[in-house]
Amino acid sequence: MYSATFIFGKKQFDHDFHRLDQAIAEAARHIPGYLGEETWENPGTRLYANVYYWESMEALQTLMQHPTHLQAKAAQANWLDGYRVVISEVLREYGEPALGMQRPANAG
Repeated sequence: MYSATFIFGKKQFDHDFHRLDQAIAEAARHIPGYLGEETWENPGTRLYANVYYWESMEALQTLMQHPTHLQAKAAQANWLDGYRVVISEVLREYGEPALGMQRPANAG
């Protein structure tokens, strides 16, 4: 399993941002190999994170090359006060089933 964490600072979000953000999330959910997503906010640093989980790098690459994602990436300076992306291979996931996204220990 892989995760792609998109960490960013906010400027002002407008209709175009929300439209593209929703379209990217919807596109991701329809890509074979999509496993789920989470969104986090750190009030202390005023940073936000969207974390997407994938079965494979190929599935992740499909989102990265999606036309809506490329359109948002080209316009990101309009809405974001900087960003970084962290791509990780998830070696293990465990914990409380009530928190979701539990997979067998050997998954990914």
